[in-house]
Amino acid sequence: MTNTKEVLKGDEVTLDIEPGMNILEVNKKLAQKNKDILKEHNVQAIDIMGSIGAGKTSLIEKLVQKLKNKYRIAVFKGDLTTTIDADRIGRHGVQVLTINTGRECHLDANVVARAMERISLKNLDLLIIENVGNLICPAEFPLGTEKRVVVISVTEGPYMILKHPFTFMTADVMVINKKDLAETMKIDIKQLEKQAKEVKPDVKVAVTNALTGEGVEELIKVLEL
Repeated sequence: MTNTKEVLKGDEVTLDIEPGMNILEVNKKLAQKNKDILKEHNVQAIDIMGSIGAGKTSLIEKLVQKLKNKYRIAVFKGDLTTTIDADRIGRHGVQVLTINTGRECHLDANVVARAMERISLKNLDLLIIENVGNLICPAEFPLGTEKRVVVISVTEGPYMILKHPFTFMTADVMVINKKDLAETMKIDIKQLEKQAKEVKPDVKVAVTNALTGEGVEELIKVLEL
């Protein structure tokens, strides 16, 4: 079932925080609740983080194309105001729900929980969540997914990992995208991989060109899908 027109507004599902409550701790508890619900329904979930323009949506399109005959898939697309990227994903025949966050630079466990109420988890195998385009804020707000993926592009320069180590410390998988532009941008992909391992030794790395699909099969193996 394709549904790219349903939009969940972040300001419709605001969370009341009592005085003295730590918002990060509240989010952590809600994330664990989300994880328990997904596990109960045998749904694998992946949180995909990365900057604007890193290639998250293109990567999800390729994942959906390759996996939709194997899994029943839904996608939550975090975005500030539009459904443009959600429409791109939805054309591949999977259910898509847009989460518009307004001014918020990340998704949180509360809004994901509300989004989960709008889909049928019993008819789902795989949930892919594309976080808002930002390499900083999402790191502190786990959503309750089984895996977290961070996508960087070679066009972002040679120091993105060193500049934003915390984001990579929270990731299970790192994707180095736009490999076809590495030579033009004078980027050493092996050096990026080395930096990633220095920040988080057990992180798994996949190198892709999301536009052509090169490396996506390897990413699927890394994600154990």
